[in-house]
Amino acid sequence: QVQLVESGGGLVQPGGFLTLSCEASGNIFRIWYMGCYRQAPGKQRELVTSITRGGRKNYADSVKDRFTISRDNDNNTMYLQMQSLKSEDTAVYYCNAKISTVSGTTNDYWGQGTQVTVSS
Repeated sequence: QVQLVESGGGLVQPGGFLTLSCEASGNIFRIWYMGCYRQAPGKQRELVTSITRGGRKNYADSVKDRFTISRDNDNNTMYLQMQSLKSEDTAVYYCNAKISTVSGTTNDYWGQGTQVTVSS
């Protein structure tokens, strides 16, 4: 009953930029936390960045000063602006959120993933 839908992935040259979006929909009461993970081939999924409802942000060292996370609480949407992209940023990016539903349950939800490829 809750869905996270990502968009904005694609192919970009090194040094380029992309913006990912993640929109939550369904019987949502409140979104507590939104984050973005990524998984490169042969590697474990890792946390890239996260943002609390109050706007506190956290970034992996590898993306600090290059990526910016933001959220629109009114529209249940998270944005990830990625600049100065490097080949090592190539991965499938997954949206994650901790959501309380109208029916009273609270769970972690995942998006379907979107591919980001940084290559010349």
